Amino acid sequence: MANKTNRKLWADYLEKKEKNPEAISNVSNTQSLGASFSGVVLGIDPSLRGAGFAVIRYEKAKAELLDKATLKLGQKFTMVECLGKIAKQVEDLVEGYTIDHVAVEQTIYVQNFQVAQIMGAAKGAAIAPAAMRGLPVFEYAPLRIKQAVVGNGRASKEQVAKMVGRFLNVDFEAAYDESDASAVAMCHAFTWRAEAKT
Repeated sequence: MANKTNRKLWADYLEKKEKNPEAISNVSNTQSLGASFSGVVLGIDPSLRGAGFAVIRYEKAKAELLDKATLKLGQKFTMVECLGKIAKQVEDLVEGYTIDHVAVEQTIYVQNFQVAQIMGAAKGAAIAPAAMRGLPVFEYAPLRIKQAVVGNGRASKEQVAKMVGRFLNVDFEAAYDESDASAVAMCHAFTWRAEAKT
């Protein structure tokens, strides 16, 4: 028997569908998704001297900002002291709220190796307290966060702050670290799905 062309296979599929629509509905290529996120997520925008944090409750497609913080650390603090303060801030938040998931902005690609090391260390300090408590940690690329929240992967910080502020009914003014952290949390709430049970 000669192999059928893609066009012929498609024609046969359409013919079968017309004769018996129910027989071809939910064919094997349908992927079942698990439950969407519902609970409290801690969003983190890690940076050594200007990190942002936001705790958001997301249930039934409604979001509520429970807490937010910006950690501004001047040059008087050594790198080690900054890392300690970042870890302490996360520790305070995970102990103060019943956090279900932690969402962190991924380290963006940088050409300067020293800057990459510093950014990686800041992210590590932010993740460690959550990981030590067994909390699930998820990372999201900046482009994906902006796409999920604003609908534009190239959105400005001002646009992100404005859109997140609308969702949460909060005026972030120029607190971009907090609005960025909120955007990370919102991205997770909007896009995360539990693994489908088979």
